[in-house]
Amino acid sequence: MRTRHFSQFPKPYFAYPKVIQGLILKNKKLEQRLPEVEYVVDAFHVDAKHLRAYNQICGFANNGYVPAIYFAVLSQSLQMQMMTQEAFPFAVLGLVHIHNQVTQYKPLAANFQYRLVCRFGELKPHHKGQQFEFITEVYIGNELVMQGVSTYLARQKTTQTVVEKAAEKANLEWVLQDHWSIHENTGRRYALVSGDANPIHLHALTAKAFGFKQAIAHGMWTKAKALAALSLPEKYQADVSFKLPVFLPSDVELLTHQQSKTVSQFLIRSAKSHKPHVVGQISSL
Repeated sequence: MRTRHFSQFPKPYFAYPKVIQGLILKNKKLEQRLPEVEYVVDAFHVDAKHLRAYNQICGFANNGYVPAIYFAVLSQSLQMQMMTQEAFPFAVLGLVHIHNQVTQYKPLAANFQYRLVCRFGELKPHHKGQQFEFITEVYIGNELVMQGVSTYLARQKTTQTVVEKAAEKANLEWVLQDHWSIHENTGRRYALVSGDANPIHLHALTAKAFGFKQAIAHGMWTKAKALAALSLPEKYQADVSFKLPVFLPSDVELLTHQQSKTVSQFLIRSAKSHKPHVVGQISSL
């Protein structure tokens, strides 16, 4: 495993020229394997102004603590570098975020000094192509305090056959918690904070170029919006699967189901059609 060290987080937009270049000049000869490399930001403090801006658009309180999912967002700048600086076998534009897991092992104070490590995880076949993982770990000293796993799909022609599981959450007794009217400019506002300026999130015109009828909300914003609206334990794991895109603007509902004392489930669905956008679970550790 090769390690590359950073004194600060790289700016995501520096990677965009290579993202576009990779879309135009596709290298079909790359072996479909993930680079054995990890990128490390050795020591950093959370930028208070940036955290406030993130909390504002996602709905978290400015209470002196950092939402665990915030570190997953910081990690995306390293992920962009890893996909453009290394021998990454897929085109970056067109990747689909299908699953995300965030684990918080203790409350994360905003004034702590942290170290963040990002590396590739598992690569395996998917019935629509190949899926792979990014693993993010955050440390205080040598103590692991947060871990994130983001799973992406690279669409390809495949002979892989997968039998989809039946929808397990369809018959649960859901309780309506909130109704959100999501504005058309949400993708642009979140992109300014997160650095994720994928054209499918920014405007209907740029989204149409990639096959979407309208711009769609960032999956990590949608997950963060749900976590901010729910009561989270001090130690927890939050898993989500991203289903249908949230078109901008949209009206959606947040619903919950208490499965047990330590496990609760949540659902973000269309207020009109009740089709699911995000299905999630929060487990107390």
